[in-house]
Amino acid sequence: MKERNFLDRVMKFEQELEAMHKQFRELIGFVAGMTEENYSLQLENHHLRKRLEEIDLELQQPAKKQQLERKGQTIDVGEGVDNLARLYNEGFHVCNVHYGSARKGEDCLFCLSFLNKQNV
Repeated sequence: MKERNFLDRVMKFEQELEAMHKQFRELIGFVAGMTEENYSLQLENHHLRKRLEEIDLELQQPAKKQQLERKGQTIDVGEGVDNLARLYNEGFHVCNVHYGSARKGEDCLFCLSFLNKQNV
């Protein structure tokens, strides 16, 4: 009789393990889907931010040109200055003091001074 009770308990334990294994596989599938969706959203967010910066620069440059033309000056911002402004907006220093290092979200007066000097 004791042997029958023991076998019943082992079989019940095996069923519980199978159920937990099934739940674990479902959880892994869910986490994999969420991870894939998270990566996709991060990539889309990066592209949207990049496009927003491009649009912002496109809108700012004509306004600066108009201001200078009103003063009787013309402006010809080169591709190099555009690249430096893009690097600055991506979070890197473009000044001669800290060139190429990460800004960590803080504005740098040296970089801003340099970029403003190049645009005038």
